[in-house]
Amino acid sequence: MTRLGSFLGKDLLDMAKPRLFRILRPFRVLRDEGPREFAARVTAKLHATLRRDRPQLLVDLDDAAAVDWSVDAPHHSEPVVVREGPVDIAWVMSTPGQGSGGHQNLFRFIRFAEEAGHRCTIYLYSAGDAPVSLADVTAMVRSSSGYANVSAAIRPYRRELGVDEGTQAIVATGWETAYPVFLDPTRARRFYFVQDFEPSFYPLGSESLLAENTYRFGFHGITAGGWLAHKLRADYGMRTESFDFAVDKAHYSVTNRERRTEVFFYARPVTPRRAFEFGVLALQDFSRLMPDATINMAGWDVSNWNLPFSYRNEAMLEVDELNALYNRCAAGLVMSLSNMSLLPLELMSSGVAPVVNDGPNNRMVSDNPYIEYVPTSPMAIARRMVEVIDRPDQVERSIAMSQSVVDVNWADSGRQFIEAFERGMRG
Repeated sequence: MTRLGSFLGKDLLDMAKPRLFRILRPFRVLRDEGPREFAARVTAKLHATLRRDRPQLLVDLDDAAAVDWSVDAPHHSEPVVVREGPVDIAWVMSTPGQGSGGHQNLFRFIRFAEEAGHRCTIYLYSAGDAPVSLADVTAMVRSSSGYANVSAAIRPYRRELGVDEGTQAIVATGWETAYPVFLDPTRARRFYFVQDFEPSFYPLGSESLLAENTYRFGFHGITAGGWLAHKLRADYGMRTESFDFAVDKAHYSVTNRERRTEVFFYARPVTPRRAFEFGVLALQDFSRLMPDATINMAGWDVSNWNLPFSYRNEAMLEVDELNALYNRCAAGLVMSLSNMSLLPLELMSSGVAPVVNDGPNNRMVSDNPYIEYVPTSPMAIARRMVEVIDRPDQVERSIAMSQSVVDVNWADSGRQFIEAFERGMRG
């Protein structure tokens, strides 16, 4: 049997996901990623095994059916214009989870909006019937080091009520939230905070189509990085602006100025666009080339996976725990098949050389010369990781790459966002 067949074959795949792990994994998704990711995975399984009167999607089906983007929407005529002063902003999002990086970034930019003087309210949208505990969500956000402190009140979104009267801007933050934002009766100006190309999260089908259609709603898109802005403008004629990726220096810095012999892998088996299985193939090659190197895996608990090499399972760490791990590592493998991850810049700030699959989705976000862009060949990735460890100037290069992002600050990204938002509000 080939190496790929051996790793992904049915027998070993069953070994990799023991029964207990298969039972518990959905609840880990619910705990760590929030109801949005939980619903996406559980309903996909239900679709395959149960007959239903109506399909279950992240978006409420009545909302999806009510949107006709092929004709001018009511909010397109005479939308609110604010020439100066603060704006009342409604942010519509799915329910945050403990380890949801997308939600953590949203809260970062809500704080930037508040610091600029704007008044923000967060509305939680869900297509499910299960009630959302606002007290639990608020407590989780306040206790997590990954979430920025904001003044915004958190409320449930109810289509029959909509956002508060007087709201001047509504921000959709995920494809499913674009539907209630489109349908809301207010004249508030519509924005779309786009962090990834979400149609690619799904196989070709209803969900990918519904996600793709949201880029045709006529919203003002503000995207994470230039690749998304270019793609949405070129493919859908969407009005887009972008902000740059950045890194939080308070969390990521070089503390180890000695040679490093460990490596890191951003392991996300529950997130297909992070290509977990492909990364494992590359690490299997790496472990053969450098058998004494320690492989650290973080991003998800992979302790129940039967992997073909020795590794250290770091599972899910808090943001303030990551720098210690990164500073043990010379190279960090980050697979990004859609928009680039935030991790490469964070790794560099800690002196770790990011090894990233090559492609415009990554290069158009950052052309930093210290990012090791590699063709998507497992052996090519493995060889590059070995080269990073074996460099005679590894320590000097580690310090230099950290210096290369010293001026890449989220405050600058926040200013880019605020300027784009305020331009949009002026009409």
